[in-house]
Amino acid sequence: MGGMRALPPLLTLALLGVASALPAQISIDNIKHEYQRLNNCGPVTVGMALSRWGGTLNQYDIAPKLKAGGGDVNVSPEELAAFARGQGMAVHLARGGTPLMLKRLLAAGFPVIAETWFVTHDSGGMGHYRLLTGYDDAKGKFSALDSYMGRLGFSYAELDELWRSFGRTFLVIAPKSRQAELDAALGYHADAGMNKRAALRVSLAEAEKKNDAVAWLNVGQARLNLGDSRGAVRAFDAAFAARPDPKLDPTRPARTVGGLAWRTLWYSFGPLEAYTRNGRYDDVLRLTNAVLRDAPAHEEMYYWRGRALAGMGQTAKAQAAYREALRLRPGFAAAQTELAKL
Repeated sequence: MGGMRALPPLLTLALLGVASALPAQISIDNIKHEYQRLNNCGPVTVGMALSRWGGTLNQYDIAPKLKAGGGDVNVSPEELAAFARGQGMAVHLARGGTPLMLKRLLAAGFPVIAETWFVTHDSGGMGHYRLLTGYDDAKGKFSALDSYMGRLGFSYAELDELWRSFGRTFLVIAPKSRQAELDAALGYHADAGMNKRAALRVSLAEAEKKNDAVAWLNVGQARLNLGDSRGAVRAFDAAFAARPDPKLDPTRPARTVGGLAWRTLWYSFGPLEAYTRNGRYDDVLRLTNAVLRDAPAHEEMYYWRGRALAGMGQTAKAQAAYREALRLRPGFAAAQTELAKL
């Protein structure tokens, strides 16, 4: 995210806690909705966000650039952000958003991509992007465009709970000419350091209150983002040790071990990074094996296997893992970098 940009006056006021009253109702209407094909949630949602600013690309234009094939079950927020930047847009991607921040952004005319949990009763829970397009205080609801369900409304509490599963990750796309307005609407979230510290404070408070796997997962990621990989390991261990939440995972496979929903590591790689940094290579291999059993074309799992195998001194196996990651996602920069080191 980089350092803090020069603060426009509106942002300075927001950081001081002085903010004008928000409208009671907002709807951003000039956005084109599109229904997704299988595993095309990410390409569709970033296309919808771009349509707010005149973009005309649909999932058939975008998916081939973000996914090597239909077996790719996860397009990360970082991949969506990189694609939007490639379209010449300003992008803000971070964790630790808040409902008030969402309302400020929406009131300023910026739709927000929120990474949320999506509960199904036939195949368990999974990650899913929603494009937030408005809110209504009288109804206590956010409005959203969903690539799977169409136009939806979520109560403020319901949206926040689904969003919490991904540490309240949010992505805002805007023309570069509106960067100052975007920063003003973001408030302190525009500053990477302040935002990361606030995310840790919130996650710690929720872990103390809820003591559930999601809360500890968010503590772990927040600590990792602040450079504390040992603290992150302790938090991730607590997440795996927590009791599973049947509301998030109603059809959880019996073989799943630990408190996290069984698809969590399809999308959230913080535990793999923290365990790798701390020499917990056997855990990384065990966890990536479990993901690959269900999602054999998951390139990030091969990347983290490569990191673990390299750490164990198994160079040939690490090279093979990186090459498989690159076969699944040609141009995967992190895998290319690590392979070159070997």
